[in-house]
Amino acid sequence: MYKLAEPFFIRVITPLHAGSGQDLGIVDLPIQRERHTGFPKIEASGLKGSVREVFEEIKYNNEKMDELKKKYPEIESQWKVKRNENGEVVEKIVKDKDGKELTEFDHAISLVFGPENSDSAHAGALGFTDAKILLFPVKSAKGVFAWITCPKVLERFKKDMKLAGENVDYKIPKLDNGECLVAENSALVINDAVILEEYAFKKTGEINKKIENALTKFTKISADKLLILSDDDFTDFVNLSTEVITRTKIDNKTGTVQTGALFTEEYLPSETIMYSLALATSIFSNDKGIFNKNGTPETKQVLDFWKDNILDVMQVGGNATIGKGIVEIIKEAQ
Repeated sequence: MYKLAEPFFIRVITPLHAGSGQDLGIVDLPIQRERHTGFPKIEASGLKGSVREVFEEIKYNNEKMDELKKKYPEIESQWKVKRNENGEVVEKIVKDKDGKELTEFDHAISLVFGPENSDSAHAGALGFTDAKILLFPVKSAKGVFAWITCPKVLERFKKDMKLAGENVDYKIPKLDNGECLVAENSALVINDAVILEEYAFKKTGEINKKIENALTKFTKISADKLLILSDDDFTDFVNLSTEVITRTKIDNKTGTVQTGALFTEEYLPSETIMYSLALATSIFSNDKGIFNKNGTPETKQVLDFWKDNILDVMQVGGNATIGKGIVEIIKEAQ
């Protein structure tokens, strides 16, 4: 069971496609969505895979490896054969699929994310929740764009932050369809209204300072673009205002589109902000590797390893070769 949780935030830099596979709807390749709300999400399995790939690439990053060696001098050492009192082997040297002997850094990745070698299978000590939507960008007649959210999202965010031990406490607002709440110094208001795309929303008040402070504290955004809509209005935007791109496959011989190769693909737009919880438990192995510091709980060591080494910018989802899915990871509140 996971014993420690810590939130982190994902700010989309280039449009992101975390796909759900082919669909019979209007869009051929839609994004992942929650079944009960229709809100966009990123499955925890896909998120964990993307994070693990970042850690696997660290061994090729000289600057990052130099930082690691200072904190964990043993990471360059190879796994050794362990023997019992009679000299019998009780644990063999572990090698990767190419026969290369693994290092303590490989061992650490295995302990944190789970081993890829099925002969030594055990669960990883680090897990993630599905990434949930927090703020969704929508074109605005004033201020370029607004970050919208709604009472349902704020309610879930409040509960999730409390699970992670964060002191987030605010009253959930109530709004009717067509109404909105804005920040005190909003850059979005025109004559007591906010115009998003072709829709006008009546300003009925200002966002509670506790909500504003919680959102800006964790996401590091400017409050003047924040906007709270009703649950129904928010749902309409996250369902109808994503980016849908038509893609083709070109025949190299003719230079024209291949027959049947026209398809549509859905993306989360740039500036979308989501959040997830990183979850840590004790190491599921008797060999603790580099996570053997006395006086420090294993769960904290695992989370520290994740926080110290995750990159500020990484790639999530599909179409990496065409620059999609580049995101900023925000770990520390301001």
